[in-house]
Amino acid sequence: MRYFTVIIFLFLSVLYAKDPKELAKELALVPASKASVQWERIFKSERKMKRYKLDKLTKEQRDILKKYLISHAADSDLPQYAGDV
Repeated sequence: MRYFTVIIFLFLSVLYAKDPKELAKELALVPASKASVQWERIFKSERKMKRYKLDKLTKEQRDILKKYLISHAADSDLPQYAGDV
């Protein structure tokens, strides 16, 4: 029974997980607006996370969003600007 509950929880969390690109768009965060080091600083500071409304996200959502923002930051190989598809 416990195994079944864990499987259901994982399935539902994946099903309802937001795409990091959509999440960044909702929060008005543009990955290429900052360098990867700047994104790292934002996620380390409680004050800065509140400023960008990241404190309202779950830890999983923050981790996924952080990875997305850093991988598409201004100094990355694939910077992503507002409006990029």
